[in-house]
Amino acid sequence: MPSGMTGAQLSALYDAENQWAADDDFFLAFVNERPNSRVLDLGCGTGRITLAVAAAGHAVVGIDPNSGSLAAARLKGRAEAVTWIEGTSATIPQGAIFDVAIMTAHVAQAINDDGGWSRTLADIHSALVPGGRLAFDSRDIAARAWEDWTPATTRRVHTLPDGSRVEAWIESAAEKDGLVTLTEHRMVNGSTEDTETSVLAFRTEDQLRHDLSSAGFAVDRMFGGWAGEDVGSGKGELIVIAHKPA
Repeated sequence: MPSGMTGAQLSALYDAENQWAADDDFFLAFVNERPNSRVLDLGCGTGRITLAVAAAGHAVVGIDPNSGSLAAARLKGRAEAVTWIEGTSATIPQGAIFDVAIMTAHVAQAINDDGGWSRTLADIHSALVPGGRLAFDSRDIAARAWEDWTPATTRRVHTLPDGSRVEAWIESAAEKDGLVTLTEHRMVNGSTEDTETSVLAFRTEDQLRHDLSSAGFAVDRMFGGWAGEDVGSGKGELIVIAHKPA
């Protein structure tokens, strides 16, 4: 069901719920390994990491299908340093080339059909220079994170910049083939309940390695946590570092 909250409210709620954290440190450090890079941030959302990458001296293109998120990103400080594009990997500008591509905040899981996922990887591969690098995160299906996404464990209350008080919580249900239905509930100002449903794809390490190889990537490393832990360490992540062979 589409959300009844405004785009600005949803973006503000997202920012309130998603503050700078260890994953942002990881991706920023990854990009900064090569100064003055041309960076593609696919699924940039409201621009938290995008703007930090631009502030570090890189030339950044941020792409996202959500117009409300992009509108919020464009209102943030130094947003003019980023090229913002509404769309998916299909809207990567023709002829554009990048040294680095990132997909953060588990956005890879929002690309929930195999065909769309394959096209996304192929589009990124085409846009990278030989030797160009890709980093993204996906939750490890073996950790079964969705089992902890219950009203009791996820309920939070936020006050938005427009004064709205939003109580938010999550419910989830595992489907077949690694798909999980996520229902986000939001009670606005104690009276109006707003819900939004999405589907996330949980892929195994082997699946990710296969998909990347099929798209022409070589996998360099895969971590299980933001401090470089091994996969299966209990941190619940699959953090991929790959490159386009020269």
